[in-house]
Amino acid sequence: MLVTNHVLSGAVIGAATRRVAPAFALGVLSHFALDAAPHWQVAWRGRPTFMQVAVSDGLAGLAVMGAMTVIAPRDERAAVLAGMAGAALPDLDKPSKVFFGFSPFPRAFDRVHMRIQDEAPHRFKYEVATGGVLLAVAIGLLLGRRQRRALSRDHWPLGRD
Repeated sequence: MLVTNHVLSGAVIGAATRRVAPAFALGVLSHFALDAAPHWQVAWRGRPTFMQVAVSDGLAGLAVMGAMTVIAPRDERAAVLAGMAGAALPDLDKPSKVFFGFSPFPRAFDRVHMRIQDEAPHRFKYEVATGGVLLAVAIGLLLGRRQRRALSRDHWPLGRD
C-alpha cells in the first residue's frame, strides 16, 4: 500500500475521532488493515525502481499531510496529525533500511508486517481508487466541519454576539 493512502486513512481517522491518542492508535491499526487488503506492488527491479516509486510516494504523502493539516479545523489538527503519523509509522522500516541498513522495529514486528501484505502488480487501480475514496472522505469531514462552524458563527440569532 502506498504511504500516501496510509496518510489519507490517518487523516480520516483523526478527523473522525478528534482525539490525539485514539487517532494515533487507530492510525497504526489502520496501517495493518490496509496492508492486509488487496493492493498494488510492483515487482522491484533493484533499488532504482524502488526509489522512483518510494520518493514520489513519500513526497506525495508529505504533501497530503501538509494539506490535511491546513484544512483541518484548528482544534482538530493535533488529532489529524496523530492519525496520519500513526498510519505512516509502520512503514518507517523502508527508509531506515535504505539509508541506514536496518529496521527500527523488532524482527517479529517486521515479519508480521511483511506476512500480512496482499500485493500484486495488476492492482494499481485498487490503489488509486482507495486513495480517491480516502481523499474524498477526509476532505468531506474536514472541510464540511469547518464550513458548518463558519455558518453557525455567521448566523447567530439577532442580538447575540
